[in-house]
Amino acid sequence: MGRIATINDQNASGQVSILFNEIEQAFGKVPNLFRTYAYHPPLLEANWNKVKRVMMEGTLSRKAKEAIAVLVSKDNGCNYCVAAHEGALSAIGVSPEEVHVIENDLDRADFSPKEMALIKLARKANSEPLRGTDDEFAEIRQLGASEADIIEALGVMELFTAFNKFLDILQVDLG
Repeated sequence: MGRIATINDQNASGQVSILFNEIEQAFGKVPNLFRTYAYHPPLLEANWNKVKRVMMEGTLSRKAKEAIAVLVSKDNGCNYCVAAHEGALSAIGVSPEEVHVIENDLDRADFSPKEMALIKLARKANSEPLRGTDDEFAEIRQLGASEADIIEALGVMELFTAFNKFLDILQVDLG
């Protein structure tokens, strides 16, 4: 059980209820992450808007974004986000075998060279942000990544680094 109870549908009113409906339409349920943010409706709204903009818009494939979410969360030890985004990969048609490859042998995973480089950059930014080199950025650009692609990949990393810490300190259950 988490350190803070989640807000259920019966206790959600006003803007929280509206946001819960929108989140449920997108995911088929309201994840406990958002049910916990509901104690502070402006934060719930801000984070939901960020999820929509980062994960559901842009030019990077949803698969690449979900892989970043899983790998950053795995590197950070956030079991909630690892499980949630393994499920998201499955929901978009990634087989359990490929999820295993993504998590354990990334170089063998089915990504374009550009996507692979962006995924690796996001992981490095999460674990060793001061160790990125100009040569790495030049290589990523040579693979066809634009400035917007780089920012988008790093935005996914940023989003999940924050979610990982929030979820872990509160010990939020996947539910």
